Amino acid sequence: MKEIMAIIRMNKMNQTKKVLADSGMPAFVAREGYGRGKGLVNQAVLEGAAAGNEEAIALLGTKGRLYPKRILSIVVPDAEVGKVVDAILSVNKTGQAGDGKIFVLPVTDSIRVRTGEDGDAAII
Repeated sequence: MKEIMAIIRMNKMNQTKKVLADSGMPAFVAREGYGRGKGLVNQAVLEGAAAGNEEAIALLGTKGRLYPKRILSIVVPDAEVGKVVDAILSVNKTGQAGDGKIFVLPVTDSIRVRTGEDGDAAII
């Protein structure tokens, strides 16, 4: 089993829900998050601001701002990872900075609380 964690733009949430449902993966968890990509801020300026340098803090201005995102968590059998990742990419890839990230993480087990089923049976 794998967990697919996708960080996407807020305005892509409804399209992403639809494409996941259409691909047979209607169950997932979504939460709000805030973040920014590395390309938006000069790393030296960030380090200076973290050290309390007033000039660096002033330089950050709006470039250091965190942007609202949605964070999706979808646990799937190993065989479904490619299909789910492709579905998420099909909606969220615009070619512009801020499209998001997808992480694929190992999951050692899952248990459905209601029935006690475990493993892949708990997520299908």
